[in-house]
Order: sequence, then structure tokens, then C-alpha cells
Amino acid sequence: PDQNPVQDPKKVPPPKPEEETTIRLGTQLVNVLFSVTDNQNRYLGSLVKDDIEVLENGQRQEIFAFRKEFDLPLTLAMLIDVCGSEQYTLPLLKDAGGNFVDSVLRPGKDTAAVVRFEGEATVVQGLTSNPSRVRRGLDELSIIVPPPSPVYGGATPPINGRSRQGRTSLWDSIVATCSDLLASEPGRKTIILLTDGQDTSSRLRIGDAIDEALRAEVVIYSIGIGDPGFGGVNEGALKKLSEATGGQAIFPRRGRDLDQAFIQLEQDLRQQYLLAYEPRNDLSDGTFRKIEIRVTNQKDAKIRHRRGYYAPKG
Repeated sequence: PDQNPVQDPKKVPPPKPEEETTIRLGTQLVNVLFSVTDNQNRYLGSLVKDDIEVLENGQRQEIFAFRKEFDLPLTLAMLIDVCGSEQYTLPLLKDAGGNFVDSVLRPGKDTAAVVRFEGEATVVQGLTSNPSRVRRGLDELSIIVPPPSPVYGGATPPINGRSRQGRTSLWDSIVATCSDLLASEPGRKTIILLTDGQDTSSRLRIGDAIDEALRAEVVIYSIGIGDPGFGGVNEGALKKLSEATGGQAIFPRRGRDLDQAFIQLEQDLRQQYLLAYEPRNDLSDGTFRKIEIRVTNQKDAKIRHRRGYYAPKG
């Protein structure tokens, strides 16, 4: 299920004639990135392999590799809502997002893209390791206002009896970003989602967006902010989306709090662990496998990781 940061060695040198060799014919390793905080939201940065246990569908697994993750390349998509509900926060978002990119992106190692969405997702800047290009992509963003239609007396024409006014395809845009932009990429694949969490026109549902992120091994961090006049922020949906994929949802109360929200996300990205295990269930049946990670000596520890993965088929 992974493009493995940790690889299970499959090739062994030929044995000497007098030597008996056991060849381990394992399945592909499952890699899981996770962050751990205590009950005061402080990161636990000194855990070792013996502090951790991992279960798949309730069955304990043997950890093949474990390490604090500093060096794995970051593959980042900034997925930004440009509907009318973001018109007052978008200028602040551009500045805060640019500062975040300058701080996080390591030229020649990490890559980032800018994708805007309203009725559909559009790549403004493809994946690049050049922070200046990412900043330019952010600077190009503007609010999309649907044109009026004279047929409906100046109102925007309805779709299936509903108006296009404020049309937002959030779930469709997440699926498209995961499948079309990130699925085949290596590294720590991450979406930074900036939106109020309101979806008005997607063909797909939030469960489809979560499933596609899990299949593509994408972690979603949500920054929920928008104009209260447009319905406020759908905190429940954004929490569900981020928690299922191993990310975090943050809700700045004011536009000027965006910088602090990005600082919080950067801290999380720099405080991750990576473990790998070979599943005891080696069937290639395409089923969903639930993952649970525990810290054995910290009962109050809060652990963020993707909730599971889909086994390969065939």
C-alpha cells in the first residue's frame, strides 16, 4: 500500500553451499507517520521503538523499523477555497501561506503546489521546489464570483433546482488533488486545506474524500476560516477529514491568527515519527485495514495517524 520510505530487503546474496539460509518472503511494508502529544498538548519527542505498539484490525504487529522523521521529503499541496466566503481572509492567507512556504520548503528536497477550488479544482502552480514560484502562485489567487445570468433576472442559474451562487465542490476537489496530483508522488504527501468547510455542489461525499486520501497516503491539515455571513465554519467536517487521515484541524478566530495556525502546522510536520511493519495478514484482497498506534508508557498520550489503509488487490 505504500511507496515505502522504509524498504523491506527482498534481495539476499546467494548462500554458500554448506550454509542454510532462510529467505523471508514478506509483503510490502506499511509505513505510518504519526505525531504524539501529552495531555497539555506538548510534543513527545524522545520516544523509542519499545515505547510503541501497533495493531492492525486489533492484531498486534511486529514493528520492522522506527525512527524520528526529520529528513523524508515533503510533497505539499496548498488547496485553497476561493469562493465568496473567503473574500476577507484571502489577502491575509496569501501572506501567512507565503511565510509558511518560505519556512518549511527546502529547495531541491521538498516540493509544493498551489491549487484553488470553487466549483472545481484548478492547479495554479504545479509541484515545485522553488519557494518563489509557490509564492507567485499564492499571489495570483483571487475570489471567484459567478457571473449573473439575465435569463434568471440577474441571479445565477440553478443546478438541479439549486443556485450556483457560492458554489463550492470541496470533496470533489480533495479527491482530484489526491488522485491526479499527489497519488504517484513520493515523500510525506500532505494537503494544507484552507476553507470554511462548506460544500454545496460536490458529486462525491466526505467519505469518498477520506477514502481517496487514505488510498493515496495523503495527510490533510485543515485551517478552517471564513465569513460568518456565509454560514460560518463547518468544524465537524474538517475535524473528521483531518483526524481520519492523520492530520490536524485548526480554527483561527480572526484573520490575523493565520500566522499562528501555520506555525502550529509547521511544528507538527517537524515532530513526526515513522514506523514500518509487515502485516501479518498478507492477503491481497483490497480490503480496508484499521491501524491503531499506542504509546505503552503514556496512557494520556494523544496520537495522530491515518486510521488505516487499503490492501493491494490481486
